[in-house]
Amino acid sequence: MSQSEIDSLLSALTSGSVDLDAISQNSGEYKIKVYDFKRPDKFSKDQLRAIQMIHESFARQMTTVMSTLIRSMVSVEVASVDQLAYEEFVNSLVQPTVIGTIEMYPFNGNILLEINPNLVFSIIDRMLGGKGDFSGKVRELTDIEKTVTERVLMRMLELLEDSWSTVVDVRFRFESMESNPFFVQICPPRDMVLLVIMKLKVGDMEGMLSLCFPYFLMEPIVDKLSSQQWFASTSRKRDEDERDHIVNSLKNVKVPLTLELGHTVLSLADVYALEPGDVIKLDETRESEIAVRVGNHVRFKARPGTLDGRVAAELTQVMSAAGQEEAEGGDEDGRSS
Repeated sequence: MSQSEIDSLLSALTSGSVDLDAISQNSGEYKIKVYDFKRPDKFSKDQLRAIQMIHESFARQMTTVMSTLIRSMVSVEVASVDQLAYEEFVNSLVQPTVIGTIEMYPFNGNILLEINPNLVFSIIDRMLGGKGDFSGKVRELTDIEKTVTERVLMRMLELLEDSWSTVVDVRFRFESMESNPFFVQICPPRDMVLLVIMKLKVGDMEGMLSLCFPYFLMEPIVDKLSSQQWFASTSRKRDEDERDHIVNSLKNVKVPLTLELGHTVLSLADVYALEPGDVIKLDETRESEIAVRVGNHVRFKARPGTLDGRVAAELTQVMSAAGQEEAEGGDEDGRSS
């Protein structure tokens, strides 16, 4: 405290405007924050926000790509992003369900992708030529149905990789499929996991898609999970995509290519007197290299010849900047080609 603040406090105490009993009573009160040791917070709000933005990008891609794959209107949105114990997640799942075990490379561990079984049967029916309706009893998938489902899951993982690439370079590899959630153990029951729940609608059928990430798997990249990092990475990727688009567009631009067989200097009177059948003597010989112009600039040197009965030229040299200036400067003294 400064001297003026001390003087003001002493003056207030002397005048009786400060209640000492109230100060003593307030000093004995402590602000208590409730903390559940069974569900410790592993991710900050900013990190959860970054994860939500990653999967919102995933949802947008899913909406477009899955509509084409399934040939039906598909709507995907992020419902929630939460952290909880792994056993809580497992106990919340229905049985039987559809669970894909996914390897998250290069990290040593797996994540889970769970889809509501009613939604899976609707997708299968749609992909096999049906209307996508399902009102039967939920059961385990047959071998053919598993093959169709794996195809859909692997397409989802490609989109998930692309969304995560804005923050970290990871690869998702499909390992196996299970129907009983209690048979899948990717981490100890009380370990914390990150749970992303997405609402998926295919035609008139709605269901939930869940992504479960163990904390120990996410720990090496926690520092990269921030909204600022996501925005910066997204902007950088957008710039790279725009640059690639410009480069690819420029490759299709047509430019004039001219081969100069030789040069000479003529007076205006000689040019005016030229008639058909006259021969103009050039400075170059038959063995001399010729200039190859791209647009208005000399970019290459070449040797003239023929190929399959047609006039051709074989490139012999790529001109440096100094060589280009010299070749182009020599043509400004009035020579004609």
